[in-house]
Order: sequence, then C-alpha cells, then structure tokens
Amino acid sequence: MRVLFFCSAVKDIAPEYNDAARRIVRAACQKGYEIVSGGTVKGTMGVVCDEAAACGARSRGVLPRFMLGLEHPALTDLVWTETMSDRKEKMREGVDLVIALPGGIGTMDELFETMVLVKLGRFGGRVAALNINGFYDPLAALLDHFVNTNMLEPADRDILHMCSSVEELEELL
Repeated sequence: MRVLFFCSAVKDIAPEYNDAARRIVRAACQKGYEIVSGGTVKGTMGVVCDEAAACGARSRGVLPRFMLGLEHPALTDLVWTETMSDRKEKMREGVDLVIALPGGIGTMDELFETMVLVKLGRFGGRVAALNINGFYDPLAALLDHFVNTNMLEPADRDILHMCSSVEELEELL
C-alpha cells in the first residue's frame, strides 16, 4: 500500500500545516503504508520525509534530475526522472491514495492532473485534500462554480474528498 503526498516546498508556512502533515504521515505509517512524495528536503516535503523516517517506514521520493542535491537523505527509495511530467507519473505508480496537503501552484498542478486522470479512468486511486483551517475553501468554491456553470459533472466534483481535519483524513487510510 502506498500513499502519495502533494505538498509545499516552501519553508516558512504556518506551523499547523506541518504539524498536520506529521500527524497524517504518522497515521499512514502505523497502518503500513509506504510514503511517496516529491522527496526533497524543502518545506513540507522534507517534513513528510522526516516523519516517515522517524516512523521507520519505507519512503519513496521522485525527483527530476535537475533537482540533484535536494533529495532527502532518509529516503529508502529514490527515483530520478527527466521531467516534471515524468515525475508526476512515477509518483502515482502503485498509489492507493493521494493526499494534497496545503501547497502552492506545484501542488495544484499535481492535484488537478491526478483528478483529470481519475475522471478519464487512467488512475484508480482515491484523491483527498487536507482542508485544515479552511485552506482549500477557495478550491472547493471554484469546483462548485465549475459544477454550477456545467463545466464539471457533479460526479467529477466528488473525485476530490475534502477533509477538514487529520482525523477525517485518517478514515480514508
């Protein structure tokens, strides 16, 4: 079983986001999941890798070669790719659940591509976002707007499980 985390590479974010990341990674490790992430030492990605290592879990990081030197030293499996597109594809391999933690445009890119792949039947895992402190409320409103303007089918809106707490997210593990 594998769980993939999309998350921020920014260092200075609200501490509750990284605290939540630690808690959900710990819960996934306790349930026997291998942790997959972007695998760098930066921001929440580094926190995810640190927590997986602290739990003694397998941790897979996927990085494009131009990020050489940013790989987390505690990864148990490191996969190099040539492009960011290849990175996303390799990150999703064998994954049962994708979790978007608070993040920026890279996280949105990864999340939206994964949702499209679910819609097209090209990815069979579940997709969730940790909406801690309402972080993803604007995204939920945008998706609802897409539905209300017939740009998105209601069933496709439901691809993304919006979880407002770590405990709610744990139920998907």
